[in-house]
Amino acid sequence: MMLFGFAIIFITVIMMLAILVKATDSVRKWKLRSGSLLQNSKSFGYKQELVRDMGGFSNFAVSFSIISILTGAVSYYGYGFSNGGPAMMGIGWPLVTFFVLLVAAAMAELTSAIPTSGAIYHWAAILGGPTWGWFTGWLNVIGQVTIVAGIDYGCATFAASLLFTNPSKPVFLLTYAVILGSHAILNHVGINIVSKLNSISAIYHVIGVFLIIGVLAVLGPQHSGTYLFHTFSTTTSQSLPYWGAFMIGLLQAQWTLTGYDASAHTSEETLNPKIQAPWGVYLSVAISGIFGFLLLSLVTVSIKDPTAVANAGNNAFIVAIEQAAGSRLGSAMVWLVTIAMWFCGCSSLTSSSRMVYAFSRDGGLPFSKTWKKVSHHFHTPATAIWLIAVLAFLFGTSDGVYAAIGTMSVIGLYGSYLIPIALKLRARILHVWTKKEDGPWSLGNWSIAVSAVACGWIVFLILLMIFSPTDVQLTSNLVLHYATGKIFVVVLIALVIDFMVYAKRRFKGPKLGSYAALNKQLTAKRDTLRTPLRPSADAEGRKDK
Repeated sequence: MMLFGFAIIFITVIMMLAILVKATDSVRKWKLRSGSLLQNSKSFGYKQELVRDMGGFSNFAVSFSIISILTGAVSYYGYGFSNGGPAMMGIGWPLVTFFVLLVAAAMAELTSAIPTSGAIYHWAAILGGPTWGWFTGWLNVIGQVTIVAGIDYGCATFAASLLFTNPSKPVFLLTYAVILGSHAILNHVGINIVSKLNSISAIYHVIGVFLIIGVLAVLGPQHSGTYLFHTFSTTTSQSLPYWGAFMIGLLQAQWTLTGYDASAHTSEETLNPKIQAPWGVYLSVAISGIFGFLLLSLVTVSIKDPTAVANAGNNAFIVAIEQAAGSRLGSAMVWLVTIAMWFCGCSSLTSSSRMVYAFSRDGGLPFSKTWKKVSHHFHTPATAIWLIAVLAFLFGTSDGVYAAIGTMSVIGLYGSYLIPIALKLRARILHVWTKKEDGPWSLGNWSIAVSAVACGWIVFLILLMIFSPTDVQLTSNLVLHYATGKIFVVVLIALVIDFMVYAKRRFKGPKLGSYAALNKQLTAKRDTLRTPLRPSADAEGRKDK
């Protein structure tokens, strides 16, 4: 296991650097060829309603804050440790980082080529038509709302435990509502405040990680570095061997490394978005992967009682920190983490509201006229912001819902990532998407391989989340076993019915602007492939080639 772990870490670092060098070279060559890199969203047929005032660091900070290793890696630490033990940190985290970097690179290419607030939803519509766009938009909205719920639920769990002794459910829900309300108010007031908070958040996360690492390093680890490859689990049984528990535990890393599409969703508010936004997508994952590994490694080797940590559930990280640093210093470090979660939730609501706004302005949601409204005073999608805050609160009212929220957000977001990446992969293979469609940030001849592996990982990941054992307490006597899979099936059936009854006839998709020609080209190619070829048609096809 130790050699396997070292190999995974080495390969991940090499691949991370290789993509960085490749993309940097692509941007450099683009600058030499192109005069102006500035891109206006009006070329896609939309009026510029959002204020374009976000710099490159702020754009990166949005995704970095949403990934928030001090939120996901910490909130789901117990979930990962109880399933995979130390090996979840030493092997599981680098393994997930490797594949997520490929997904992020594929998405960064699309962000550079098509920088709009609709992002994933626009990409799918341009590459596959309004049907693919509609399903992508809905999956992304589901993922966006549930990730806001998951982040602020975790923040409320930590905050309530710090503020109150044995907090009751009403007290917890009040804490949860206050946190969501504070994020909604700040996002409503304006992008300038949120942008500054995102920049502060990015710096805070870096400082916070180094503070925790510094404290634990001074106090002294309890184990050597080889402990990170130790296979320990409290959930294995005859029906669930260690490898099965380990794969389920990957949710810890996968849920953390999610939401980096935020840099794409805020591209209409970013200066020079064709370059700044894709770097925000990719670097947020790369830097989070590095810092997350350092943090989790030191926390794990500092554990004194592994069984107590594994059995602590959502409070596993708190138990691990208090074992290493004592209750007083441990509480101070947990406060540091809780504040980071608050920052993360604020950034997540920013990204989510932009997606709802973009989807609504094309009529993709019920009551779209309401959700697409922009505040005349603050120039923010105010109604979309409050819609997400209310829905996120409702999702968090059931007991035992935390794991289900996490897995649903992964399915929703990564399902929406899959569609445009797969459609672009098809377009490249068919030679419909060529170099002239690429943006400055491009992987060139690596693009097909990177996109293919990214699609394979997402399919595996979604199946894993669907079949993961999550239980939700609906009533005092009714527990929904394997809740994620059942909820997802119900949601998917509802979406199909809604599409067939309403959206298929009325939803026209987003405005395509300068990409209308590419969309027609892709549609014509797809229709040609669907039509059985007669001898004459086949001969004509060979002649065209």
